[in-house]
Amino acid sequence: MPSLVPAPLQSLRRWFTARRPEAQEGSRDNARRNISAHYDLSNDLFALFLDPTMTYSSALFEVDGAGRPVAAGTLLEAAQRRKIDQLLDLARVGRGSRVLEIGTGWGELALRAADRGARVVSLTLSAEQQALARARIAAAGHTDRVEVRLCDYRDATGQYDAAVSVEMIEAVGYHHWPAYFGVLDRVLAPGGRVALQAITMPHDRMLASRETFTWIQKYIFPGGLLPSVEAIEQALADHTALRLTGDRPLGAHYAETLRLWRERFGERAHEVERLGFDRVFQRMWTFYLAYCEAGFRSGYLDVRQLLLTRPEDCR
Repeated sequence: MPSLVPAPLQSLRRWFTARRPEAQEGSRDNARRNISAHYDLSNDLFALFLDPTMTYSSALFEVDGAGRPVAAGTLLEAAQRRKIDQLLDLARVGRGSRVLEIGTGWGELALRAADRGARVVSLTLSAEQQALARARIAAAGHTDRVEVRLCDYRDATGQYDAAVSVEMIEAVGYHHWPAYFGVLDRVLAPGGRVALQAITMPHDRMLASRETFTWIQKYIFPGGLLPSVEAIEQALADHTALRLTGDRPLGAHYAETLRLWRERFGERAHEVERLGFDRVFQRMWTFYLAYCEAGFRSGYLDVRQLLLTRPEDCR
């Protein structure tokens, strides 16, 4: 990627690269619109290619003797639960834990935490996700343990033993990372732990693209930006008492997750069309899933489970 444009010409980038519209900047009002543009498309659409857990993030497969993920459609549901359980273990979520989840998805992580005896407050900006997550939580008999709020992360209240957020930071926006990490620091009780799953990109590429208007931002994820590990560490050091104390890369697992989603999306094209999504939309989403898969297969992108703690809590 760094060599596609010859080095002498790279300084000209700012003169011809489109700038991100102000309407996608991650303010409170914009954030709700940005999230709705993707996640409120249709719960039925996502159900066509996701597994029964309705988990829209990288799974964690078992690996073979060479360390390669063993991925098949029949294994995806178990792999998603394995990923969630590893995150909950990282945050030490157990009976009696007070848990804040930033980014509900369709409720699977909150359900898994409640199964462990935790009490969960989960925040989302997607009305569609909130409705289905609440229905799933009620069906599981966990309404007394899980509350799903339509709420901006900046408005989080309370104190929690654990904070968990899965592939949410990518929607926050570069200028709002200090606020996002500041909230995690503010709500975390003494001795608490933060477990994040975050898609990352190389630091130099993040710096080069953070103000540009990319294809993904225009058509798929308005306002999105992938952080680098360096950027996360810098934001933590500058704005919080939290530090990065654990890092588990899972990039190869995301490539396989995306392959399975892409194949299922293609196999169910007629059902996608019956939901009102035409062939142009289907080609765009097939490209989006393949584009992301290629990013992980090439190693240009990674996804990591990150542990954040306060150094003073370890003394």
